[in-house]
Amino acid sequence: MSQYDVVIIGGGAAGLTAGLYAARSGLPSLLIERSAFGGQMINARTVENYPGFPNGIAGSELASLMQDQASKYGLQTVFSEVTDLVPGAGHRIVMLDGSLDARAVIVAAGSKYRQLNVPGEVQFIGRGVSYCAACDGFFFRDREVAVVGGGDTAVSDALELSHYASKVYLIHRRDQLRAAKVLVERAAAEPKIQFVWNSVVQEMEGDQMLNALRVKNVKTGQVQRLAVAGVFVAVGVVPNSQPFAGVLSIDDGGGIVVDRELATSVAGIFAAGDVRQGSPRQISSAVGDGAAAALSALRYLQTRA
Repeated sequence: MSQYDVVIIGGGAAGLTAGLYAARSGLPSLLIERSAFGGQMINARTVENYPGFPNGIAGSELASLMQDQASKYGLQTVFSEVTDLVPGAGHRIVMLDGSLDARAVIVAAGSKYRQLNVPGEVQFIGRGVSYCAACDGFFFRDREVAVVGGGDTAVSDALELSHYASKVYLIHRRDQLRAAKVLVERAAAEPKIQFVWNSVVQEMEGDQMLNALRVKNVKTGQVQRLAVAGVFVAVGVVPNSQPFAGVLSIDDGGGIVVDRELATSVAGIFAAGDVRQGSPRQISSAVGDGAAAALSALRYLQTRA
């Protein structure tokens, strides 16, 4: 069984930054990622609010640069899925294809898209229901689609889809958006985007593929049917904390509880990025978390040398 000084679980912005700092320290460090480096960052066509890139940068490119930099300093990586974490003198990390031990662990498992939990949603995932406009927008060229949500992601998705779709309904349960002013102004100026205010999706309809949404106005009670080929759900995310729920303290929202040092309820285990309690869920804050968690982990190891 392999043993490392530092193991990072998750290869998004927080995990890659933690890996960079850990690897630069000279300690044997490993990052475990279950799918693709970059996390949700790779779904962004253009990242406009990450410092140092005044003209923006593709999320996939930013992720690749982060990975290359961490690998340059010797960070080892492996693709696998963590299923359990067993605390001890050497914390045991159980994966689908084996296990290993680490003196310190940084959980940077990120988050997953929150679902609406309405009839038809699960049935039509991949058949008209999507959670990533940058990934799937191209498939709806010259067709009518909808976006559900009112934050930065929802408005960015609507703008992304306006490059392809003939019409984009932006459905929001309130009468004003929570997104950044610059995004709201762009959406308001885009003729393809139609706002559907004070409304929620009640049901997703179709046969083999999605073909309509039943939408209810929460103020008037009126229900309308929107004929769309696709719907993009952007109503937030849920922390990927499930494998650690029986080990670490988790808040009501699913975030791993941490202190100012990003230490969890178990000594030697830290959490960073979207998975931790109170995360702003931004790339820049995840990078800061990754650095802080790695430095805390290194200090922890120094006291136990």
